[in-house]
Amino acid sequence: MGSVRIQVVLDERERAAFRSEAKAAGMSLSAWLREAGRERLRENAVRSRFSSLNGLRDFFRACDAQGSDDREPDWTEHAQVINQSRRHGLPET
Repeated sequence: MGSVRIQVVLDERERAAFRSEAKAAGMSLSAWLREAGRERLRENAVRSRFSSLNGLRDFFRACDAQGSDDREPDWTEHAQVINQSRRHGLPET
């Protein structure tokens, strides 16, 4: 896939703000704008996945269908593992 140049029209304040953010991130303005666009695409992809309640229900049905017979630990068990790990510095296996 080849590179393509595009022209983006910004007012001076936008350009200065974008350039400042890019510099703070250690990026060129061009790289920063590309990353901002990619982030927007990722956000939109996640949002569009569940555009309806039925879509969300279908998703959880599919997850349940793929599940195993193993029991999911409850929060108390999770908290105990987290606290033990904090105390000992290593997860239990």
